[in-house]
Amino acid sequence: MAQYIRRRLITAIPVFFGITILVFLLVDLAPGDLTDLMGEGAAGETERAAMEAALGLDQPLPTRYALWLAGLFHGDLGRSYHYGQEVSELIIQRLWPSLLLTGTGVVLAVVIAVPLGMLAAWEPRGGWGRLAHLFTVFGSAVPGFFLALAAIFLFSVKLGWLPASGMYRAAGGGGAGDLLRHLILPAGIIGLSNVGGILRQTQSACLEVLGEDYIMTARAKGLRERVVLVRHALRSALIPVLTSILTHIPHIIGGSVVVERIFGWPGMGSLMFSAVSGRDFNVIMGVTVVMALAVLLTSLLLDVVYGLVDPRVRYGER
Repeated sequence: MAQYIRRRLITAIPVFFGITILVFLLVDLAPGDLTDLMGEGAAGETERAAMEAALGLDQPLPTRYALWLAGLFHGDLGRSYHYGQEVSELIIQRLWPSLLLTGTGVVLAVVIAVPLGMLAAWEPRGGWGRLAHLFTVFGSAVPGFFLALAAIFLFSVKLGWLPASGMYRAAGGGGAGDLLRHLILPAGIIGLSNVGGILRQTQSACLEVLGEDYIMTARAKGLRERVVLVRHALRSALIPVLTSILTHIPHIIGGSVVVERIFGWPGMGSLMFSAVSGRDFNVIMGVTVVMALAVLLTSLLLDVVYGLVDPRVRYGER
């Protein structure tokens, strides 16, 4: 198993560096640069050239990437031009809110999707099956950003039940209750947007297991349907269900970036948006590193789960 994980890590390394190179190139190719924002009142090209030299923007692109990479290896992500802080400090400040929002959204999606998928497999043509189909179609057809805007309009503007933005009240104070009120809408949107895929995989896996001979034997013994479904069918279907959950996590991370921006949630997504609009290069690259590592570690965890469940995956490459 250790050798299998080592091979997966070796495969992930070039992917990680490929992501950083691609983002580096895209930022460089984007129209305008930081001096366009910082030097709006500059007298002429001399001041602009001095500013570019101070920021290191006068160096060739490969040199700039090599310098950034050297800093990354030493744990130095540079300073934010906009905030005036170390990028690592900004990321640490924003990481907890993002983990809270994304984690709550994942838990919500799993809590809804897995039981509903089981019930839909048990009663595919009944009410549960129709409800599962509705969730699946709704999740596939309605974009997350539209759902977020609709939720703000309904629950914040019209009904006034929940706050439309932020993590706490603007007046300060706030506690667990205030945090929960601000968390409900964005986490609910993330969860509902990702219910469909997990639900579909859970239903499919349970339907396949319910057709097995040992399930028929359990029913023939007179076991109640609830026991058959939970104790026998779900246990065998857990692996594909877990796989589906892990597969959706990178998608959830990407979707939470947009949700954070819409709801003004002070996480990594909001930080990335402000960095892109302000041409804050070091912050863009720092957030890219964190998100790339999160996605690659999730992919590695998925590979490890596959390897533990099916030894042929581990030994097939030998």
